[in-house]
Amino acid sequence: MNRNKRPLSVTILGCLYIAVGVIGFLSHLTEFRARNAFQSDVVWIELTELLAFIFGVFILRGHNWARWAALAWMAFHVILSAFHAIPEFAIHCFFCAVIAWLLFRPPAARYFRQPSSA
Repeated sequence: MNRNKRPLSVTILGCLYIAVGVIGFLSHLTEFRARNAFQSDVVWIELTELLAFIFGVFILRGHNWARWAALAWMAFHVILSAFHAIPEFAIHCFFCAVIAWLLFRPPAARYFRQPSSA
């Protein structure tokens, strides 16, 4: 298959999503206790970390849905951080803007328009 080369920014972002997913999943795994897992938010936190990993993998594979899902994942964090301290909200907004710019600028848009690898 003759695909355009993946932009470096997409490669870095996909790898960052994978790293955030794996590191976050493993760090929150210590909080997980089977007896009371559903009495806390650990299950939901682990699910969001797993989603970050999945989105990163499919970003690297060039799936267009993954870039939209990754941006939605970050927007979700912006919404959650709105209920916390202002600096936390500001940094999440900044990251969301940078991620949107990296995923939707012309070289990335061309890459994601290509047929995805099987």
